[in-house]
Amino acid sequence: PESHPLNFHILEEVGFFGVANLRHLKVDHALVTTLVERWIPKTHTFHFPTGECTITLEDVALQLDLRVDGLAVIGPILYDWEDTCFTYLGVMPVKGESLIGSMIKLKWLRENMLELLEEPSQEELHAHCRAYILGLIRGVLMPDKTGNKVHLVYLSLLINLIRTRRYSWGSTCLAMLYREMCKATDVTSRIMGGCASLLQSWA
Repeated sequence: PESHPLNFHILEEVGFFGVANLRHLKVDHALVTTLVERWIPKTHTFHFPTGECTITLEDVALQLDLRVDGLAVIGPILYDWEDTCFTYLGVMPVKGESLIGSMIKLKWLRENMLELLEEPSQEELHAHCRAYILGLIRGVLMPDKTGNKVHLVYLSLLINLIRTRRYSWGSTCLAMLYREMCKATDVTSRIMGGCASLLQSWA
């Protein structure tokens, strides 16, 4: 989803402005493949002719401008997700179609996210911003191999946008990237999830 200009200051306040600037970064697949070939799962490090190195939390903070020392990114898994979406996104997904269990389809979210009027209310701005951040989480920060759905547990962490900045999104992003690179070292693996933008900007 595209963010409304009025949401930029909110994105900055909640700590996602840096991530928003990466959403159009073109991934260099050859570079990513080369790095994965150098990745050693046992030590979580890259092995180069000059020695070992790895992506650290400090790198995440510098590259993505995300908090790495806050609250754990965990939330409730049992929710009335339809009502939650309607209340905090301003739109109601259809269970079994756009809402699959506790996950919502990103295509549906893009097509149905609340359209903002010229002078939107704060509630409308926040709903629009939550939808946009959900897209950033699954599309940039923590994409899986399919990249077509996002878990609504993240929405529960966006309900109070003031509190959202207190979560350690950076460490969660790095942990998933480590895991995905470990999976990608398997010779049968063809697609890698995780934040390729972080991997590429670090390199």
